[in-house]
Amino acid sequence: MKSGKLWTAVFCGALLCCVGGAKASTYIVTMQEVGAGVVATGSGQIDLTGLTAIGTIGSSAGIRPVNADVVLGTPGLADGYSGVSGPTNFGSGGIAFASTTSGPRVASLPLFGALLVPLGYVSDTALGASTITFSTATLASLGVTPGTYVWTWGQGADQRFELDVVSSTPLPAALPLFATGLGALGLFGWRRKKKAAALAA
Repeated sequence: MKSGKLWTAVFCGALLCCVGGAKASTYIVTMQEVGAGVVATGSGQIDLTGLTAIGTIGSSAGIRPVNADVVLGTPGLADGYSGVSGPTNFGSGGIAFASTTSGPRVASLPLFGALLVPLGYVSDTALGASTITFSTATLASLGVTPGTYVWTWGQGADQRFELDVVSSTPLPAALPLFATGLGALGLFGWRRKKKAAALAA
């Protein structure tokens, strides 16, 4: 095989590996305080391989930290699967119903080893954003402990349900430096203007 063809084959193989590797995407829920409330938003994809179908289930949207329950999306029916394992709580709080909801129904209910996905969900396809909001609440008032919690049913990146509870939005490390730079520019501009006014007089 000529050198040019060899490099083309290597490049195409690497490209296919990258495309294939990018397929699996963990379903991740991020929960954090936003304004005067708490918002949890989830997206990603779920590979149902290794789970057992248990039928259609209905539930309200919300959380129950003491049982590690997270139910996202618009209230309604969902397809249930069993076989999930992981943390048994992510805090001491009881049940809290969401004030507002949006997106497809997705839930992790570890007490029952269950996972809920939208009705008719096709395994391993991307799920759009699902959101629940708790108005006038904090992580502390909901009894949620910050941290990362992962439930699994296989080894794949998309055979996981991950909950990331962010205690607060950290101030970017560069922001104080940026503010100092702006202040210095303002000072230099003021001095230049003052000097120009003195020369004109």
